[in-house]
Amino acid sequence: MANGDFAAYKSLRVLVTGGAGFIGSHLVRGLLEAQAEVAVLDNFSAGSRLNLQEILPAITLIEGDITNPSDCQNAATGRAIVFHLAALGSVPGSVDAPIKYNQVNITGTLNMLQAARQANAQRFVYSASSAAYGDSPTLPKIETMPPAPKSPYAVGKLTGEYYARVYAQVYGLSTISLRYFNVFGPRQNPKSQYAAVIPAFITAILRNDPPAIYGDGEQTRDFCHVANVVRANMLAGIAPRNLAGEVTNIACGENISLNAMLEKMEGLLGKKVHRNYLPARPGDVRDSLADITLAHTLIGYEPVVWFQQGLEQTVEWFASQTVS
Repeated sequence: MANGDFAAYKSLRVLVTGGAGFIGSHLVRGLLEAQAEVAVLDNFSAGSRLNLQEILPAITLIEGDITNPSDCQNAATGRAIVFHLAALGSVPGSVDAPIKYNQVNITGTLNMLQAARQANAQRFVYSASSAAYGDSPTLPKIETMPPAPKSPYAVGKLTGEYYARVYAQVYGLSTISLRYFNVFGPRQNPKSQYAAVIPAFITAILRNDPPAIYGDGEQTRDFCHVANVVRANMLAGIAPRNLAGEVTNIACGENISLNAMLEKMEGLLGKKVHRNYLPARPGDVRDSLADITLAHTLIGYEPVVWFQQGLEQTVEWFASQTVS
């Protein structure tokens, strides 16, 4: 990851909120490889110390909460770039706990923007979500489409984009919002009741349990390996153009149905499992596919790990965890 693209990170003081989480812990490693000075703000509600275990001596760990403005200010002080990943990250979870999701994902993001502004940060990179598009049948999703959020999670993530744009326009803080499509990879938590589909499916197959499929399994997703998301963040952090609240998709620009993906997993693991088809969940989107042209134009983004390769790596990682 730390090739010539990222020489500008050497000795740069950066903050990663949610750095103990799945995506955050991968980003922290990418920044360390580029020789940045990395601080992590995390309250460990969703993230895990284990995700940072072997790199703890190399980072500044601040245990704190984005819903607490003084924790945000303390973490952002002296940091040139703020990567804001800390969030509650589940659509069905937000349907169950909308007030909590509002506090963390909207108020927490506003607190971090204010802290970055007060710290005179050069850039604020916000982790947004493709959930903002909702269920519009038009594919691929392109950033000029009107948002149509279907869940409290989607509303919260979209509100964060609006705040990031306002902080650019009103206060001059350089911001960009990265709308992630379905991110997957090693260290993704399979244990939560709201676990993302890839770790949930892999662990079910490894246990010979029938994976739970909400709906008919023909819904499609544009799955994006976490290495692509790390690269997108690092490109966005040092992009030379003046970023002022732009929103861009981060994905691979190809999609697959859950049924077809499950067959690929069975092939990789050499196992066949029964399928447990359940009613579709409220808030879930039917089809997802991104246009990634704008990300290339704005920050030079291209996927570096495509779906098949990423799935092979991820299956191998989960299988090795089960063995160990």
